[in-house]
Amino acid sequence: MPPRFAVPYPTRGSVLGEEELEALSDVVRSQLPLSAGTHREAFEEGFRRLVGSRHALSVTSGTVALALAVNLLDLRPGDEVIATPQTYKATVQPLLDRQVRVRFCDVEPHSLNADPASVESLVTDRTRAILLVHYGGLPADMESVMRIARPRGIVVVEDCAHALGALHHGRRPGALADIGCFSFHSSKNITTLGEGGMVTLRDDAWAERLDRMRSNESDAAFVPAPRRLADGDDPFPWMLHPGNSYTHACVEVRHAGTNATLSEAGAAVGLVQLGRLDALVARRRAIAARITAVLERYPFVRVVREPEGVRNAYHLYTFFLDPACGVSRNAFVERLVATGVEMQLRYFPLHLLPEWRARGHGPGECPVAERMWFERQVNLPCQPGLSDEHVDRLLAALETVLDETARGRPPAGPAPVPMRIPH
Repeated sequence: MPPRFAVPYPTRGSVLGEEELEALSDVVRSQLPLSAGTHREAFEEGFRRLVGSRHALSVTSGTVALALAVNLLDLRPGDEVIATPQTYKATVQPLLDRQVRVRFCDVEPHSLNADPASVESLVTDRTRAILLVHYGGLPADMESVMRIARPRGIVVVEDCAHALGALHHGRRPGALADIGCFSFHSSKNITTLGEGGMVTLRDDAWAERLDRMRSNESDAAFVPAPRRLADGDDPFPWMLHPGNSYTHACVEVRHAGTNATLSEAGAAVGLVQLGRLDALVARRRAIAARITAVLERYPFVRVVREPEGVRNAYHLYTFFLDPACGVSRNAFVERLVATGVEMQLRYFPLHLLPEWRARGHGPGECPVAERMWFERQVNLPCQPGLSDEHVDRLLAALETVLDETARGRPPAGPAPVPMRIPH
């Protein structure tokens, strides 16, 4: 049997209740289509207004959102893409299918977001895009990144999976660059019944292309046909077939389409969750404030600070240990696990994964990211589903281990429970 923890790592990053059940009941009773209907339209419009983007198109997952966003880049063999190594593998996974050079930038040691100086050092005349994440819910330094990208015509894709509910000088992630990708997985700040995603865009032509791809249409270029396929008007105007079937010819297929339609049930729940977003993020921030108040008492600990004008959505709570305290990060985490706190460390540096090592990447490429992951980084649960009792237990365990560390005592206590470290 799996171990039981006094402070579990919640499997849900949101909270579901009677409002979501009522929304699902309405969908079931409505007799309306369960795909591509009015709930999806309402969810997308509400999301677009919240983020402040020109377009918002829902899809079946954050991973699919990222894959379709990469399709829009129209990358060619030999092109280069700069990407952060400190994120979930889905951010860059679509690039494995393309004959492009991925250049992993290093990260800022105080935030784990992409370091603009490292990004700029990797730019060449072949750079076509920058893929970054707002790590843990803290928006990246977008002013600096966009100053690098804009004059060079480089497309910037924001992975906003952690950042729904964050603010960046009055604006929201997803509207800070060219394309934004969101996830509504069970672990995220809101959910659409376990899976779901959203792409936000400012470009009308890209939005049209993405809508075709998610709707099982080819991402293709069409021109008026020199002659009609049949005489007369379309004899079946009520049938579901492309409106240009009789009138246009295809001159280029960029990408095949896919059925990435978010279900009406998921969209209905997502719309309710969107209305609860502020309260859910407020709960995360309240838990984070209590954790920070404990950590700040110890000189060998560094917490992640919010720059002026920036609000952290706290999808993850991250802090860093100073190795000078004499206790390794691994020993510290094992001790916390032994006291009953379930831990997950996010994320193993992407450039060290086997599939990227096979593409020529390896140790030493991103020294700050490697040092922070292997020596200093600690993540704690801060999901809104944690009860006050859970948070009290977490803080008590944290103080116990921090006090032991401050006194220079080696980790002690029960045999540590093995950590689950998702790669």
